[in-house]
Amino acid sequence: MTDAVNIVGGGMAGSEAAWQIANAGVPVRLFEMRPKTETFAHKTGYLAEMVCSNSFRSDDDEQNAVGLLHWEMRAANGLIMAMADKHSLPAGGALAVDRDAFAAEVTEHLRAHPLIEIVEEEITALPDQGRWIVATGPLTGSGLAASIAEAAGQESLAFFDAIAPIVYADSIDMDTAWRQSRYDKGDTQEEREAYINCPMTRDQYEAFIDALLSADKTEFKPGETAGYFDGCLPIEVMAERGRETLRHGPMKPVGLTNPHDPETKAHAVVQLRRDNALGTLYNIVGFQTKMKYGAQTEVFRMIPGLQDARFARLGGIHRNTFINSPTLLDDQMRMRSRPNLRFAGQITGVEGYVESAAMGLLAGRMAAAEALGRDLLPPPGSTAMGALIHHITGGAEAKTFQPMNVNFGLFPPIDARGGRRGRKERYKAYTDRAKAEFFDWLAAQDAAPDAA
Repeated sequence: MTDAVNIVGGGMAGSEAAWQIANAGVPVRLFEMRPKTETFAHKTGYLAEMVCSNSFRSDDDEQNAVGLLHWEMRAANGLIMAMADKHSLPAGGALAVDRDAFAAEVTEHLRAHPLIEIVEEEITALPDQGRWIVATGPLTGSGLAASIAEAAGQESLAFFDAIAPIVYADSIDMDTAWRQSRYDKGDTQEEREAYINCPMTRDQYEAFIDALLSADKTEFKPGETAGYFDGCLPIEVMAERGRETLRHGPMKPVGLTNPHDPETKAHAVVQLRRDNALGTLYNIVGFQTKMKYGAQTEVFRMIPGLQDARFARLGGIHRNTFINSPTLLDDQMRMRSRPNLRFAGQITGVEGYVESAAMGLLAGRMAAAEALGRDLLPPPGSTAMGALIHHITGGAEAKTFQPMNVNFGLFPPIDARGGRRGRKERYKAYTDRAKAEFFDWLAAQDAAPDAA
């Protein structure tokens, strides 16, 4: 029987990698330290727990790079996308999920698979023998992080990430707030009313910004010099960049009309998105924060409609660890100096649930192919997965390497012959090309024989 592939970490990447490997007929041992060893951000013992937003972002596979990544993962029989689809919530064009139901069923599927063994044990050092995938994510334990840094011959890179608060729906004042997706986006009434909106006047907005800037905040420990990832900035950091920054970011009022006062345009709007299938929990969209808990309740209750809000979870900040993948990994996601070790997920320098799971999918398929004596080339760089793996394994500038979401800027340019294209036509051309080439990549795998 083929030797097992070992995976460290049961987050999005590790869970997807385990699923892909086992479905290729190769046994898997998945090591997850929770619930025996807890973290600041995790609240359950489930695999693939969502610790920040409950959104997988846009599901548009013709005009959006992350939507294309959704499509590719579905085409590759991805467990994460299948469970996200099953437990999706109305989100006006985005793919949001009931986080607990989603994680519980991912866990159930992995535990039920006959080729997957889940080991509740913390791995504190990089193993020397066997095939391993390190998918420990942003909250890698201190012992393993030190071992990775030693093997890399350099200090691990890191940045700080923040999580947004979650509010009980029955504590929101719906005489002030209203339900509407921006620009009424969505095919059903439920989708067009997927968000709860809280309006602010100019004076209320200015007072809110003042409170954000003066609130007590969590400070870095001595020696902690890592920066933030721009896609997940705390709202206080955004406010420090300019008083209008939030009003042109997560608090922009465009595309919304307050039915309580349709003639008055809000100066700013705070949006909340459903966080569970029951509709009892809503997260405050884009409101990642490093304010201390007492300050959070005081400042967030300044938002009209949230003056009596009760919080199921307050926001927080934590340290994310990632490696300098362009210098350390080959195109098979193996550490060049330790080829028995693959890395996957957010620790490789991709940012986002979907991107992390996609790198787990690739690492899993590559590890399974290696175990079966096959060669598996990465997907073409014109696909979403191919663009990401190319970026982290050599496409990015190593000296300035920072976490990256998938975006069309990572793709090879579309041939401009035939005249200039508009943005919609150009993005559609990107996605059409990617889908055709991803299908060819999958077909080549299906046709590859096992080594004798």
